[in-house]
Amino acid sequence: MTKDKKIIVSGMRPTGVLHLGNYHGALKNWIELQNTHECFFCVVDYHALTTAYDKTEDLQANIRDMLKSWLAAGLDPKKCSIYIQSHLPQTAEVNLLLGMITPLGWLLRNPSYKEQLEEIFRKKYKGQLSKSASEKVGMLSEKELSELSSFGFLGYPVLMASDILIHGADLVPVGQDQLVHLELTRDIAKKFNSTFSKDVLKEPNSLLTKTPKLLGLDGRKMSKSYNNTINLGEDLEVAKKKIMGMFTDPKKVKKDDKGHPKDCAVYSLHKVYNKDCNARGEECKAGSIGCVQCKKDLFELMQPELKEFNERKKSITDAMVDKILKDGLVKATKSADAVLEKIKKTMHLK
Repeated sequence: MTKDKKIIVSGMRPTGVLHLGNYHGALKNWIELQNTHECFFCVVDYHALTTAYDKTEDLQANIRDMLKSWLAAGLDPKKCSIYIQSHLPQTAEVNLLLGMITPLGWLLRNPSYKEQLEEIFRKKYKGQLSKSASEKVGMLSEKELSELSSFGFLGYPVLMASDILIHGADLVPVGQDQLVHLELTRDIAKKFNSTFSKDVLKEPNSLLTKTPKLLGLDGRKMSKSYNNTINLGEDLEVAKKKIMGMFTDPKKVKKDDKGHPKDCAVYSLHKVYNKDCNARGEECKAGSIGCVQCKKDLFELMQPELKEFNERKKSITDAMVDKILKDGLVKATKSADAVLEKIKKTMHLK
């Protein structure tokens, strides 16, 4: 490990095929960071089980596809460490140990858990949302609570903290909306150090990343859960058909109607792929271009990158992936062993 480089840790859940939102929102940033930092990039398959523990039949295929997409996009195993979370048993052990010191109240106040709890509670007890999370839990039946998924879902922030702290991360690339999750990791590290009066766990800082607002085919945020994505590795004809069917400005019915590009899903992609996107926006506002032509132009701009990505991905074999994972795990193990050793000695387990 290069001592003068800051350590970065990040990961993705293998819950399906990656799409353009994943690529422009996170993956492109990783590719830049690998040139300037010591990076650990992890396929967080344990995290995939926190919300889909009963739907694992496609998990291995998703993991393999994700890794090939990472490599095709530009992650270089010579510049970063790539591994699968469940292949590093030290992660599970650190998760167990950090869970011993993490207050239940912190997890109940976690935004993701609170949002799901409040949604269930709202359906049954209207007007009593001011109650605390623990009070709400006590008022719900076992069946209703099962909708919150599992102990794993409640405790996933501890697992996330384990992923980060086990490598002594200096920085974690996050968007503005993810800062609260990283703060809990910092709190766990701080509590461990304070409890044992030793500076063992490094408190990671955020590396704020600018995420372009990519709208999906229907005008909502591009997301697998909305089934509105253009996927990485998509067949070009399929991608073209999706783009030509994209939702546009409902007020722009005819070609010469004045448009509102800021509300248009097609324009959100022009801002990523079109160097003259401002000029295109003005054309739309003036009603000098129709939506059909705008979509055709968009596909022409996107096609070279999509085609190049597809060709690179097809050239990546399973044997290449296996070798990369083997090498990445060696680096990750060395890093994790050092931190786990400190944790166990501090807790007098050794």
